[in-house]
Amino acid sequence: MRILVADKLASFVSGRLQDLGARVEVDAKLEGESLAERIRAFDPEVLVVRSTKVTAAHIDAGRTLSLIVRAGAGVNTIDLASASARGVYVTNCPGKNAAAVAELAIGHLLNLDRRIADNVAALRAHRWDKKSFGVARGLRGRTLAVLGCGAIGREVITRAQALGMKIVGWSEFRPGEAEALGITRAATAEAAVSNADAVTVHLPLTPETEKRIGASVFSAMKQGAYFVNTSRGEVVDQEALLEACTTRGLRAGLDVFAGEPSAAQGAFEGAVADHPNVYGTHHIGASTDEAEESVGEEVVRIVAAYQNAESIPNCVNLAVRSAATHVIVVRHADRVGVLAHVLRVLSEAKHNVQGMENIVFSGSHAGCARVEVVGEPTQEILRAIEGNADVFHVSASKV
Repeated sequence: MRILVADKLASFVSGRLQDLGARVEVDAKLEGESLAERIRAFDPEVLVVRSTKVTAAHIDAGRTLSLIVRAGAGVNTIDLASASARGVYVTNCPGKNAAAVAELAIGHLLNLDRRIADNVAALRAHRWDKKSFGVARGLRGRTLAVLGCGAIGREVITRAQALGMKIVGWSEFRPGEAEALGITRAATAEAAVSNADAVTVHLPLTPETEKRIGASVFSAMKQGAYFVNTSRGEVVDQEALLEACTTRGLRAGLDVFAGEPSAAQGAFEGAVADHPNVYGTHHIGASTDEAEESVGEEVVRIVAAYQNAESIPNCVNLAVRSAATHVIVVRHADRVGVLAHVLRVLSEAKHNVQGMENIVFSGSHAGCARVEVVGEPTQEILRAIEGNADVFHVSASKV
């Protein structure tokens, strides 16, 4: 098995993958055309990335590429449609960096209240200004709106509650989940922020969430409220945010930005970086040793499952529901050629197989196959399957 790691991961990952019997190449500088060239030359079965974008060209370059592992929580940097069209598994490592991102979100929240960054800047400019910086509201007893209560949002809730904050959450809650978290549930993002002193965003980037946090949300917030985003820059309408910072006195702590550089270092331009009410960090939410090690362990677990032909953990591009309309159940002798016979009959009848499972009973004398197909099989087809001497019985039903 050949594995290409195209990003910096925990130091132990390469060795652990080699322990699985894999040939591993690591080059954190690969991106764009250089990544495509290396994929063509090395022809990996597995590609592991962190922030590097994986496009259709990269996927097409890999003749044997079968698995892409995103060593992070999202998969917005990977062309899922192209991967699915080529039958390439795409997985991620959800929740493994949740604590790290939550810690940064709380750090931003504290900074917005105490203006720690401005304090540091003033001292480095050799200026003492206790009069200006000695004014803060404090967080204890304040209300925090958490928009998105997944793994990261829940970690933020735990830490904010430890600070004595009240929590209002907007998310897709299961029955009783909000109550178990000790928070108030809001029906909309606008309702969640309406009485909040601070807002923190932890939404995945999807077509439905892109720019969801816009003018309607910012206009519903309190004058001078605090706003934190450590999820994805594109879920926030940056122009609406800057307008709110200017006209409503919002202070914003941002770790992510729409159109941020893909390289680790480089120029960063834009009004969001210049606004005096915006305090930015460099998309470093998951960048802790603890998170890196946790993600590394998950990468190894995913690759090991793939190598052992087990169910792929955290796979994000499998069909939720197949196109199968009927399932054929075949009880048969456990002998070579029986399943090949079943599939040959279905192929000749132009029935597309959407899924298949075969179990063997104790003693290894008999098995039972379940074959999901598109279209209702005729009695003639069922009799043709049952015509094999090693087939005991055949039945079909709707899915």
